[in-house]
Amino acid sequence: MDHKDLEVWKKSMDLVVQVYQMTQLFPDTEKYGLTSQMRRAAVSIPSNIAEGAARNGDKELMQFLSISIGSLSELETQYLIAIRLGFVTKEDSFDQQLIEVKKLLIGFKNYIKRK
Repeated sequence: MDHKDLEVWKKSMDLVVQVYQMTQLFPDTEKYGLTSQMRRAAVSIPSNIAEGAARNGDKELMQFLSISIGSLSELETQYLIAIRLGFVTKEDSFDQQLIEVKKLLIGFKNYIKRK
C-alpha cells in the first residue's frame, strides 16, 4: 500500500505543518527544548505510518501505528505544556486536528486488526 494515499498520513502531514508554524512563535530559548521535542513528535507520526505501510505484513504495520499513536499523545502533552507556559494560546482548530488524527489512527489500526 502507498502511504501517500492514506487519509491518516495526509492529515498527519498537515499536523506537522501546523506544529512547525506554531513553534516558530516560541521563545528562542526553547529552540532545543520544547520546540525541538514538539517538532520531532509531530514528524514521527506520518513517518511511522509511512514506514509501517512499507513493511511486510500487518503485524509490523500495527506496531508502527502504535508508535504513531504514542507520538501523537506525546505531542498533545507537549502542546498542553506550551499552553501552560504561555508560549501559545489554546486553539480549537489545533485541538480538532489532534482529535481527527487520533481517530484516523485508531480507526486504521482497528481496520487492520479486523482484516
